[in-house]
Amino acid sequence: MIDQNNKPMPLGKKINYEFKYNPLHLFPISRKDSRKNLGITNKIPFTGNDIWNCYEISWLDFSGKPQVAIARFIFPFNTENIIESKSIKLYFNSFNQTCFKSHKDVKQIIARDLSKISKGKVSVSLILPENFLREQICNYNGILIDNIDLEIKEYIINPDFLFVCKKHETREKLFSNLLRTNCPVTSQPDWASIIIEYSGKKIDHKGLLKYLISFREHTGFHENCVERIFMDILRKCSPEKLLVYARFTRRGGIDINPYRANYDVVLCDMRFPRQ
Repeated sequence: MIDQNNKPMPLGKKINYEFKYNPLHLFPISRKDSRKNLGITNKIPFTGNDIWNCYEISWLDFSGKPQVAIARFIFPFNTENIIESKSIKLYFNSFNQTCFKSHKDVKQIIARDLSKISKGKVSVSLILPENFLREQICNYNGILIDNIDLEIKEYIINPDFLFVCKKHETREKLFSNLLRTNCPVTSQPDWASIIIEYSGKKIDHKGLLKYLISFREHTGFHENCVERIFMDILRKCSPEKLLVYARFTRRGGIDINPYRANYDVVLCDMRFPRQ
């Protein structure tokens, strides 16, 4: 895969690591093509954000002393591009032997570079070591559907597993730890816990769990997978309100956590036990 400047994607390639600041490592991937495959061509039927946490951020101060932080940045759903994750890692590696005046300068540079490459406004925060203990594990208060007995032999995405089982209106917060997808470049597995909150006709829990499990051999970037789940539930179950939020486990010092909703909502970063 190449970008609009004929630059090859770094993921899956042998790379010579660079430790001087270089924003040219960043590799954009258009959201447009994956959304077109979902039948989204005009008005986007959801809002949301992609929350990224990067745990391996380090640079030098002007005395040459290393500094570290956790970087958190938020891509709105309507940025033109997502950023390929290995290119982010290479980008942050390029900070390692570069001197910056302060963490505020680092934050401003990251926000500028990510906003430029994604073609949208990206918000950035740096969590410094004195605040690391505030980064606590969260326990989601919802209905865990993973203990439902079922038999499944199909691991190809099947939206027909989704259906509503009762006519009365309800509101539920559902939760599963069994989502697995695969990187479209390396085929390595990606693991996630997923939240599905909705109001409307009751969604059959067993069918929903089978549907989530059917992603087990699917290849797709995190953001694309969440949007597919959202669109399939929206089309098959017609909820009045729907929120889909996936918390993917860390790879290469980075976790990516997209959420999509058909109503205005701003969610906080909720670090789960496997992250």
